[in-house]
Amino acid sequence: MNTNWIAWLNFFVLLVSALLFLYFYNLSVSPVQLAQRIGPQAWVRCGRCRVVAILFELLAAGCYVIYFLYPLPLPLPTRFAWGWGVSLLIALLIAVPSMWLMVRGMVDAGPEAIAPQEEQAMFGGIYARLRHPQAVGEVFIWWVLAFGLNSPHLVLISLIWLPIFYGICVAEEKDLVLRFGSEYREYQQNTGRFWPRRAA
Repeated sequence: MNTNWIAWLNFFVLLVSALLFLYFYNLSVSPVQLAQRIGPQAWVRCGRCRVVAILFELLAAGCYVIYFLYPLPLPLPTRFAWGWGVSLLIALLIAVPSMWLMVRGMVDAGPEAIAPQEEQAMFGGIYARLRHPQAVGEVFIWWVLAFGLNSPHLVLISLIWLPIFYGICVAEEKDLVLRFGSEYREYQQNTGRFWPRRAA
């Protein structure tokens, strides 16, 4: 039985889910811009958009598992030549720092990590050295999944998340400039976006 249609349908759902994740997450990190149009209810709406974005991200993760079972018919090996243990070790080596960054960023961001908060002050903790620890940690989780599933295809497909998370960070910073003004601009100059900036 030809299952190529399952592979192509799953790949399509994966791409659409990734794009919808980008769309709704960008909305969720733009409460000030939305508030200029619709008022204070923008903060609640952005929180709902964050939940929708997370659901699409989870759907995309599910598509990774289905892709493992039904890979696209590409002229590439569907499994790495080395044993699965090597792939799991690589996944673990990526997962430890990625999860640490993501969790540390969420803890230091507080409730803002789940939904934008109108009364939120600028963050401290890890944010004093890095502007987007959650994004840096989260983007590499896709390679954890890809190596965990021992799939060269998924390692390549995971490249789509780099521009997606970059776009989210750019959208978020645009809104944070509106929100915090010159304080945030100074913070941008003194703090690395994706890599800690060496002190002058």
